[in-house]
Amino acid sequence: MSVGENLAAVQQRIAAACGRAGRDPAAVRIIAVSKTQPADAVVEAIAAGVDAIGENRVQEAAAKRPQVAGDTPWHLIGPLQRNKAKAALELFDVVETVDRPEIADRLEALLAPSGRVLPVLIEVNVGGEAQKSGVAANLAPALAARLLESCPHLALRGLMTVLNRLADELARRLRVPGLDLSMGMSEDFEVAVEEGATLVRLGRVLFGERRPWP
Repeated sequence: MSVGENLAAVQQRIAAACGRAGRDPAAVRIIAVSKTQPADAVVEAIAAGVDAIGENRVQEAAAKRPQVAGDTPWHLIGPLQRNKAKAALELFDVVETVDRPEIADRLEALLAPSGRVLPVLIEVNVGGEAQKSGVAANLAPALAARLLESCPHLALRGLMTVLNRLADELARRLRVPGLDLSMGMSEDFEVAVEEGATLVRLGRVLFGERRPWP
């Protein structure tokens, strides 16, 4: 099946999940994750109606984004190293993986001279697994407060997490209404939608199996 056909099938599944949860399908946005996929697959996805692209690695986006015309926003959904922050700002329109004060401070310092404001999400490691990136759930409110109080060039838009309750709690504590919840991938996006995801990060279900990347 083509990317367009896959996208239509996914949209039907999202609509059904929203129906079960009493949600509006328009409240769920698909982030097409093009990890290991070539630039022409990204072009095909955008032509089919995808309006956001997700990449895990800065270097992979650097190889592909110049080959993709238009202003479709690109989201960084993989871990961000401090030494890649400058390159990330040149390639991405949204960073979903702010997970520690050092990254927030680095992005703020780079953005301040130009006045650019970058939409960001806080990545939360709900399970507390050491091998995974993300701030611990109990430290997420403090990181969110730091963004709001000390990083005027970072616009907090939501959380990348697997726990809807945390987003609701943060919104209440920090008085930030309408936080996005980036949650759900190809294997579990319908459940994520039922639990409140507003962004779903979909790769294989749209593009097919991953391809070897140079």
